[in-house]
Amino acid sequence: MTEPLADAELRAVARGTVDPKEIVTHKRVLNIALPIVLSNATIPILGAVDTGVVGQIGLAAPIGAVGIGAIILSSLYWIFGFLRMGTVGLTAQAAGEDNDAEVAALLSRALMIGFGAGAAIIVLQALLFWAAFVVSPASDEVEDLARQYMAIRVWSAPAAIALYGMTGWLIAQERTRAVLVIQVWMNGLNIVLNLWFVLSLDWGVQGVGIATFLAEWSGAALGLWFCREAFAGTAWRDRIQVFDRARWIHMMVVNTDILIRSLLLQAIFVSFLFMGAGLGDVRLAANQVLLQFLMITAYALDGFAYAAEALVGRAFGARQRGILRRSALLTSGWGLLSCAGMAVAFALAGGCIIDVMAKAPGVRAEARVYLPYMIAAPLVGCAAWMLDGIFIGATRSRDMRNMMAVSFAVYVACALVLVPWLGNHGLWLSLLISFVARGLSLGARYPALERAVG
Repeated sequence: MTEPLADAELRAVARGTVDPKEIVTHKRVLNIALPIVLSNATIPILGAVDTGVVGQIGLAAPIGAVGIGAIILSSLYWIFGFLRMGTVGLTAQAAGEDNDAEVAALLSRALMIGFGAGAAIIVLQALLFWAAFVVSPASDEVEDLARQYMAIRVWSAPAAIALYGMTGWLIAQERTRAVLVIQVWMNGLNIVLNLWFVLSLDWGVQGVGIATFLAEWSGAALGLWFCREAFAGTAWRDRIQVFDRARWIHMMVVNTDILIRSLLLQAIFVSFLFMGAGLGDVRLAANQVLLQFLMITAYALDGFAYAAEALVGRAFGARQRGILRRSALLTSGWGLLSCAGMAVAFALAGGCIIDVMAKAPGVRAEARVYLPYMIAAPLVGCAAWMLDGIFIGATRSRDMRNMMAVSFAVYVACALVLVPWLGNHGLWLSLLISFVARGLSLGARYPALERAVG
């Protein structure tokens, strides 16, 4: 019979082969996860305040303009979301190797990618905005106001995208309280400036854009301050270290794989909405309401997935297979507990949540029909979400890309068969089956991840 992992770790500490600070405990997992959960809780508040503030203008067009403008810019920035995930895994592994020079250099590379991508969006803004309104046309009034909003906010694109890299760098070092402070500061300042610029100074939609511009740049400045230890030495500006060709190639390969994986995931949700639209306006609205349940689950689970990224990455870099396995087990255990809590909450309060989100009686009734799928979703999706964090930490990005491709193919096959047969029930079943397929396929690749530790 094998020795329990916790005892094995204690013996390793006694032998001096493992640093006590590397031991993974429940307290350590929670110290990483809970600040992220709290940070995520501030995101919906900001969106509600933005809508409420422009709603005080008394016209529909400004609400629509801020909404569509924010979606367009957020979608552009989201393309570079790989920067956070890739930076976490690479930095955690460098920290596990005690390679402080590479830890600092990774921050420099992430900042160069972030600021460079933001500058590219500024340069290409006219083309990008034109393409966005071709895909999602709006009334002339809404489009004009949205362009005014975006023309201001786009100038903070370098800050917003660079923050992905800074956030990943901080998470890799288990400094999620700093991430919480950045998020609370940025959103809090945004809310205060929104109230001042729009309600007091009557700057309208442009005031919302200016508030977000100032908040995002101040968030980036605060992020740099939290990362200041990297700038204390010389590695962050050492040209040989920072521009090492092999490390740049590895970083770009990891980030490209994650980008492809994210695009496939986005394709699943976009096609889900498009197919739902073909089933009628009421079902489309009901599906949109229920998708918010998935967002709530993701916000609750992010903290434990991020903890997996940081702890698995550090153990992978240190070549400590036992600690890697314990990191995966403890974070996944907390993730499963969180998902079970979400499922119970949705079962007990799902109807009330639907009533808050939708006022139309038809939409409320239709959403209740499909609520059982949202009760099941956290449980059937938990493995996929947590394994994503584990594989990000180990930078097994090729597996993530390939298993997402498998999941996407399963989703498409199920939708082609089940939607014509079962309608919206078939659509929801296809989505949940894709979660299961991703969890099972990543789980099948986990032993290879452990073997890679050596």
